[in-house]
Amino acid sequence: MESIFSAIFEKIDEWYIGYVEELPGANTQGRTLEETRENLREAVELILKSNRELAEKELSGKDVIREKIKVAH
Repeated sequence: MESIFSAIFEKIDEWYIGYVEELPGANTQGRTLEETRENLREAVELILKSNRELAEKELSGKDVIREKIKVAH
């Protein structure tokens, strides 16, 4: 599954910081813009994976309906 998010990058002195507007907690830093992009991509992947695992644990044994939802913004 592929998702598209809005990544924001700021240069502060010799460092770049990056974060995703739509995903609280998805932020990082790096010495180069490329490093910061890669770090942010990895952070988003880890957050999404962790959120899925937590949801699976919480739903274990429950009678639920799971379906995809498409949201326009």
